[in-house]
This record gives sequence, C-alpha cells and structure tokens, in this order.
Amino acid sequence: MDSTDVFTADPTTPLLSDRLTAWARTRDRGERAAVAALLEEGDVLAREDVRHLLVVEAGDTVFCDWPRFEAQYRSVLVLDRGEDAFLTLVIATAFPRLVPLWKVEELGDRRLAVVLRALAGLAGSGTVAVGARA
Repeated sequence: MDSTDVFTADPTTPLLSDRLTAWARTRDRGERAAVAALLEEGDVLAREDVRHLLVVEAGDTVFCDWPRFEAQYRSVLVLDRGEDAFLTLVIATAFPRLVPLWKVEELGDRRLAVVLRALAGLAGSGTVAVGARA
C-alpha cells in the first residue's frame, strides 16, 4: 500500500491516490505531471499537514489547491531543504513559473528522478528514460 493511502480507514472509500489521479486526468499536462510526482515520491504527500494544505476534499470531489498551497506552504509547514526544493519544483510543474534551478542540489537522487520524470511529462514526453545508466 502506498504511504499516501494509509489514512483511508473505510475500505469502500477510494484511495486518495486513485481520486487524485482521476482528478488530474481532467487537468492540463503540468498538473498531471505534478500530481504524478507527488504520488510517486510518496513521502511528502503522506504528511498530514501537507495534505491538509494542498488537497481539498469535499464529498466526492478531491483536488489540489495549488494557489493556496503555494501562498502558504513555506510559512505554515516545517520542511527540510529537500522537501522545500521538491515542492518548489512540483508547484512550478503544476503552474509554470520561474524557479531557482539550484534547488535541484537539495533533492537527492530519488527525488531528482521524480522531478525529471515530471518535467518530461510537462514537455509531453512519455519516452524519455530517467534513471541510472547501464
């Protein structure tokens, strides 16, 4: 089970990851790539404080409130440098804007690969391989 799904107590309720994926299918490729990155990375979205600030659940509706999250995440959340860098780049994937690329220095290999796949998705490419070279 994905760590973002552990808080779903009712087995008849669809998992948050499934609900966010379904919502993202209706969005532009940047938001689809950002949601995919959050779900793939798993650790950040597993945090209740991050979900509370980013994810809006109203009945059957679930979505990412990117503008609210972007406006508040640095002042509300306690983030380490890697989490801050990852979220900065994910937000820029969802809604393109200028970001300091030096943030990639803080990601580590696992999060860097997730962000690179998100950027490939933002570019509309499903064929660019991201991972270790043989």
